[in-house]
Amino acid sequence: MSAPLVKGWCPGAYRPMVSGDGLVVRIRPWMGQLSAAQTLALCNVAERFGSGTLELTNRANVQIRGVAERDHDAVIAALLAADLLDVDPAQESRRNLVMTPDWQMGDRTHKLARALMDTLADLPDLPAKFGYCIDTAHMPWLTGAPADIRFELGHEGEMILLADGAAAGRPVTPETAMEALRDLIAWFVETGGRNAGRMARHLRSAILPPDWAQVARRPVPAAIPCNNGTLMGAPFGQLDAHVVADFMRAGEVTALRILPNRKLLALGPMLAIPRGFCAPDDPLLKVHACTGAPGCPQANGPTRAIARALAPGLPPGETLHVSGCIKGCAHPQAADRTLVTTKDGFDLVSKGAPWDAPSKRGLPADLILAEVTPKDFQD
Repeated sequence: MSAPLVKGWCPGAYRPMVSGDGLVVRIRPWMGQLSAAQTLALCNVAERFGSGTLELTNRANVQIRGVAERDHDAVIAALLAADLLDVDPAQESRRNLVMTPDWQMGDRTHKLARALMDTLADLPDLPAKFGYCIDTAHMPWLTGAPADIRFELGHEGEMILLADGAAAGRPVTPETAMEALRDLIAWFVETGGRNAGRMARHLRSAILPPDWAQVARRPVPAAIPCNNGTLMGAPFGQLDAHVVADFMRAGEVTALRILPNRKLLALGPMLAIPRGFCAPDDPLLKVHACTGAPGCPQANGPTRAIARALAPGLPPGETLHVSGCIKGCAHPQAADRTLVTTKDGFDLVSKGAPWDAPSKRGLPADLILAEVTPKDFQD
């Protein structure tokens, strides 16, 4: 079965998406960071105009759900006042950037991000989800992060520009990086990349010129130390805004840096994981589940209760996705085990995506919740 046609777009702030519980307003933090003041302002907006929760996305953005259409203008005004948005909506929609969380003011990563921000307006029109990753610190934090164009370090420590989906990239310097970026984007556009939508998908049929595959990526270490704060996770990407506000008002954390895959780094001293957050290696972060019913009108049933119950028994290294429908918004790709809500119960897809053919159909929720691990639903 082919992937479903997903109608709509990635929600932004100026152009939110309508969901079952109201508008979804997405914020792209500048350089992946929210200051303490910005975090408190965002919590206030979520409590005043939304559902009272903050959601972290897989692309390192933050979103507010449940905003009434009549309140959208007030939300935009509040976000602009907190310097959380570009004044220009077109520039805001292009600012899809994921950054390594250990950057420092004035370092290579910071300067590269500033140069990229200054370049975005001059680039040709690109697909809505087209994004960038800057992973040029000493350790590779973002090897698997979703992005189309990646600045990384090569196997000998040199900076490279990499097309997502390629195993190697072109060496660049801070002085040549933006020129090389324009060249790669020009190739993407001229070879029909807009039709593919994403760089990795385009590379399945298009062949990169040899000069774009000169330097291999650096190896990924088994573990990456965190020395400038507390690394935490958000179960299902969802945090209570009141809890986050209390955490920031304690005064020990200077800023939050948002990471892909529902993680964040609280800058400051090492702290105990507070209530409402989870450890960065918690099994819940390996489990994907959308809002489900009744929050989403397209979902056929609830999702997160099932996902939370199954998470502790998930075999090491395996992924579980509980999807409210075949669109698979929370994890639009294959997982080791995918449960899809239907009018007749849950369909099970093994080693596949929600839109793939299920191996079992109509599993009742009470049966799934009574079991201990997803292995019970193997063929």
